[in-house]
Amino acid sequence: MIVADRKSLEEILGMVADRDKILILGCKGCVTVCNVGGLKEAEILASTVKIARKKEGRPVKVEHRALERQCDNEYVAQLADSVADYDAVVSMACGVGPQFLSEMYPDQVFFPAVNTTFFGGAVQHGVWEERCAGCGACAIHLFGGLCPIARCAKSLLHGPCGGSSNGICEVHKDTACIWDAIVKKKLETGRLEDLVAIKPFKDWRTARDGGPRRSIREELVKGTI
Repeated sequence: MIVADRKSLEEILGMVADRDKILILGCKGCVTVCNVGGLKEAEILASTVKIARKKEGRPVKVEHRALERQCDNEYVAQLADSVADYDAVVSMACGVGPQFLSEMYPDQVFFPAVNTTFFGGAVQHGVWEERCAGCGACAIHLFGGLCPIARCAKSLLHGPCGGSSNGICEVHKDTACIWDAIVKKKLETGRLEDLVAIKPFKDWRTARDGGPRRSIREELVKGTI
């Protein structure tokens, strides 16, 4: 899932400082799961903005709602009848949401209320950790099912650096060295020789460095399924 963190109230208030009628728009997708941008969070932010502006002596009209997903034009189109009623829309979706909104409604102003951080999952209640860098050419099977690109501070693919100590990363002292975990797993499964085998250079053209990416399912485009 995509994990995000809400921007500070000060930053959000600054973005909408000259707006008098605002829609706080939540998303029922990933940001709901990580308790950042769902309907509940949209309602809380709407109330907080109202209170803050009232204290400033500049009351503002703020409404809130949530779309099923902001990364799907089918749902974004549901705003067609009301989007022009506001001076601005504050999106609580990941960075994809306000872009889809801006593309469909070029005459409206959209502000991001959250910072998109990474692809990850919950490791305990209220804690999410990165697990995937979205490089487009997954090879975790070569590393015991663990990803050194996303989980190594240096994204090393050919073994640990010389700085880790006692299984702890030298860059982040509160982070376990993923290469330590990879080697231990290979030892436990009797597959250490897998790490000795020479591997070809990774093709990074599928990663973000190759520019914006697109995924096409031809059978869906052609309507065969």
